[in-house]
Amino acid sequence: MSAFVRQLLTRPQAELDALYSASEAGPIPNGEAKGTMIVAPGTRLCAGLATMIDRLAWQGKVFDSASGTMCNRILPFELKAVVARVYKAPSWLDQRECIVLDYSRTSVVARLVRDEIRLVAPNCYLGKAYWSRWRLVDFALEFNAGRR
Repeated sequence: MSAFVRQLLTRPQAELDALYSASEAGPIPNGEAKGTMIVAPGTRLCAGLATMIDRLAWQGKVFDSASGTMCNRILPFELKAVVARVYKAPSWLDQRECIVLDYSRTSVVARLVRDEIRLVAPNCYLGKAYWSRWRLVDFALEFNAGRR
């Protein structure tokens, strides 16, 4: 996890939302991204939860910009599963352009999930995850972050 992402974990939700809203969508990414879940942002629990989720459940995403698809890397052995369509559209947070990761037509399990991402720093996207328009969590995606 980069120093920038560690800093994101310390910010309260309102600051994460402001950073996301102040950022542009950026290009649709390509390749493997290390993921960090941001649960209970700005609290003492956030870093510990991120580490636990990272080790046990979700490692990140792999994008194929040519096909407009993405799949998640899950579980400790990094199974590639839960595919989404990737495209640009208005954000549910602020109606400005973002990159949408749409599971509605690609996954039975996650058909009500929509992720949105924006480029907030070089090689780093901040994401918002929704379940049927209900905001769940934020997450960070780091490209070229190196393997653990």
